[in-house]
Amino acid sequence: MKQRIVLLLDMDAFFAMIEERENPRFKGRPVVVGADPKEGKGRGVVSTCNYKAREYGIHSAMPISQAWRLCSQAVFLPVNGALYSKVSDNIMEIIRNHATILEQVSQDEAYVDLSFTGSYIKAEKLAERIRKDIFKKEQLTASCGIAENKMVAKMACKKAKPNGVLVVEKDKIDQFLFLLKIQEIPGVGPKTAIVLEKFFKKRELKVEDVKKATREELIDLMGVAGDALYDKVRGIDETPIVVNGEIKSIGKEHTFAKDTRDSEEIFSVFYELILGIQKELQEQELSFKIITVVCRFHGFETHTKSKTLKKVSKEGKVLKKESMRLLLRFLTENLKPVRLIGVRIQVAGKSSK
Repeated sequence: MKQRIVLLLDMDAFFAMIEERENPRFKGRPVVVGADPKEGKGRGVVSTCNYKAREYGIHSAMPISQAWRLCSQAVFLPVNGALYSKVSDNIMEIIRNHATILEQVSQDEAYVDLSFTGSYIKAEKLAERIRKDIFKKEQLTASCGIAENKMVAKMACKKAKPNGVLVVEKDKIDQFLFLLKIQEIPGVGPKTAIVLEKFFKKRELKVEDVKKATREELIDLMGVAGDALYDKVRGIDETPIVVNGEIKSIGKEHTFAKDTRDSEEIFSVFYELILGIQKELQEQELSFKIITVVCRFHGFETHTKSKTLKKVSKEGKVLKKESMRLLLRFLTENLKPVRLIGVRIQVAGKSSK
């Protein structure tokens, strides 16, 4: 049976590194890409930052005001979406010149099937060629994780950062996972960790601790998620690489200047977001089937709600109706002031004329 070899390539601090490349004077300085900090009074969040900024404790999704307080001397830049998209397209094309089975999961991240190389040694050499090619053509660095499945490749890539490659061969998976903290397993967040700590009556659980539980015990404790966790702590993941040509979603969001419960203001802004998505759908002749609405309340409490349509649609009135319904549910279920709203659709393909 042919050996499966999966590569995850993830660009290092993608947006920030592009800004450094475009502006050599920023070299060696902490760079933060995101909302306007407004001298510590800004309302948005950090999109990404370079490794120098991370030395100050800044990280993605952090409130921009907090980033300012941690390092006010940093270079704060707005998101240049058009530039980042162009560079992303270039990078994905470079990867496709080396391997044809590729799943792009974000602008700066892709899974690649390297099974055709026949061995981990050859796969690692190819990964190095891809990284070298990207650096030569785009002057940007990338990190890679290589393993027999997507989950372990992703974890290996994280360990390889920045600007490195880590290979976890099939017979080394147990050794790689054994002493990791349980929250390093994809999908295990703080809430799940607390549930597990109570069950095992132990703090700071490691993968080796959770492996002691039977599948039935984890299912009783966590349901379907427990069944999945039983496999994850053993490095088992059969998720296929799904070939795609682009990121198949369109999204818009808005951060209010002040947290608000003014329904007129909220729905007026939300309608403009919907119109923006509708315009892109029409221009690109796309249809959609899944609508997701995000709402961030006071205190950075963030929730999402999604609606899957019975059939694909290209109609703006359908987008508006279902999006508004989801937003209304947010506002009736949670009475806290609203900080941010957003809407995103998953593209189903070209619409029929």
